[in-house]
Amino acid sequence: MTGRKKTRIKVSKAEARQRVGKILPVLAELYPNARTVLKHADPLQLLIATILSAQCTDKRVNQVTSVVFEKYKSAADWANADLAEIENDIRSTGFYRNKAKNIRAACRQILDEHNGKVPDNMNQLTQLAGVGRKTANVILSNVFDKPGITCDTHVIRLSRRLRLSENSDPVKLEFDLAEVVPQDQWSSLSHMLILHGRNICKARKPDCDNCRISSFCPAANNPELW
Repeated sequence: MTGRKKTRIKVSKAEARQRVGKILPVLAELYPNARTVLKHADPLQLLIATILSAQCTDKRVNQVTSVVFEKYKSAADWANADLAEIENDIRSTGFYRNKAKNIRAACRQILDEHNGKVPDNMNQLTQLAGVGRKTANVILSNVFDKPGITCDTHVIRLSRRLRLSENSDPVKLEFDLAEVVPQDQWSSLSHMLILHGRNICKARKPDCDNCRISSFCPAANNPELW
């Protein structure tokens, strides 16, 4: 038995810009000051938490980091720790071997190449072990107050349903959204879409009847377009 084939979509950049202009005020009212829910006290903690969040819930990550951030307080602590010990400490986040290796390697890079400080630009962030554009944008937008579009699964899903992009590839989607969303709204829109995806526009059964932006959504109440 095969799954339902998704309808191929086409997106007009002009219509996407108009749609963004309509949904932004509504989402801003629903989710004022939307930011990441990953708990952190500094850029390094957010870097670690974001790496841990891959294929893991934010709730679980916050449970783990509430313990490990008391144990590992600096990049040096992570860089000098025994790999097996890090693995054990983060095991419940899944894919713990790869995450532990990347965290320790990234912290060694931060010490060796950045004087112990997490860099504040896309190019240097994405050169760190385990850090792609998604993780870099989380850090840039949440701790350095720089424009960044975080394309997680919720942003991908909602962007396609709202016909803001036809791409599901995170990097291609990021560049598409950068063309239709005002730069000063990049960070806020992506965070608001994440929250809206969790609360209303869920993957299997979006609550279109109670969605405040459904009147602007081409896919509202149409499963063929989900």
